[in-house]
Amino acid sequence: MNADHRGEGRMRAREAGIPLPGEPGQWNAITDVPGVEVGYVTLVEGDDVRTGVTALLPRGRDGMGTPCAAGWHSFNGNGEMTGTAWIEESGSLAVPVVITNTYAVGPVHRGVVEWVRANCGGMAPEWLLPVVTETWDGHLNDIHGAAVRPDHAAEAIGTAASGPVEEGCVGGGTGMRCYGYKGGSGTASRVVRYGEDRYTVGAFVQANFGARRELVVAGVPVGRELSGPVVEPPAAEPGGERPVPPGAGSVIVVVATDAPLLPGQCKALARRVTLGLARTGTTGSHFSGDLFLAFSTANPSALTSTFPENDGSAPYESMRFVPWGRMDPFYEAVVESVEEAVLNVLTGAHSMTGRAGHHVPALPLDRTAELLAAHGR
Repeated sequence: MNADHRGEGRMRAREAGIPLPGEPGQWNAITDVPGVEVGYVTLVEGDDVRTGVTALLPRGRDGMGTPCAAGWHSFNGNGEMTGTAWIEESGSLAVPVVITNTYAVGPVHRGVVEWVRANCGGMAPEWLLPVVTETWDGHLNDIHGAAVRPDHAAEAIGTAASGPVEEGCVGGGTGMRCYGYKGGSGTASRVVRYGEDRYTVGAFVQANFGARRELVVAGVPVGRELSGPVVEPPAAEPGGERPVPPGAGSVIVVVATDAPLLPGQCKALARRVTLGLARTGTTGSHFSGDLFLAFSTANPSALTSTFPENDGSAPYESMRFVPWGRMDPFYEAVVESVEEAVLNVLTGAHSMTGRAGHHVPALPLDRTAELLAAHGR
């Protein structure tokens, strides 16, 4: 779907031999959920630009404007996700979900509005509430610069596609860090059998969180044992920049499924993201904005929110959904796919040098494998 930016012998977590539970979908990605598309714009320019934009389209470009049941959750609110008041009110999502860096939320928000106006003439011509969210890439990227423009949001939406999803230093995750190593974009999926039906739960992560000492891989606390210098925050610089404590940064997770769910059940999936992240070791830094969104692509004719027609009609909508008492397999799928998506970030991202000469190494795969083997994993 995109050119390979991994390099340095990077690979996915399963390819690296990390033992992980559950049955993945065809691509082990959020795009295993039918209709979901992902697009990137990656910006690496000179010494100071290490950033980008990621677009996730719940029903692809052709399904733009058709609502999905949706819910969101804030594990720690030191971050931004626009449009959540309307998701909470209506229980629905009908726009792209776009992820970038903290200071690029404004231009990306504008870019989404402009793209929808140009390409979806019948979709909410009077108003639009885009979902734009962020993590902080100011260690490697000149976050105060104007590298991200509105047209980059449009480009990311325009390039979105199904199929395999590139991971690591791409899109909004280009300049991110995770557990003291190079972070970025990652994804995974799980197949859930429900009677005679098969559904998919997929997760997409923009990972920029965690202190190295916290890192856990497949149940092994490798962060305490990995050798080499710990990537600590930079010293304060002449411009007054303050050090950033380990664990700060933020993580955004988007969960998708084709299982028929109520908005409240989508919110329950979003809450389970916290458990998937916890499996990788994080304790949840105060300085990390940990914001999660989940949606269901089932019931496409429900949850509409358009101006009423003056034709005297009074229509009704109906929804088919999994009973609450049978949700546990879907919760398990969220936890497993989020854990694996984070590990795919770490195994897929390559080392990077950026702003002010700051360097962030990649997770050492050989040493990690040795530590897992030493613990019988």
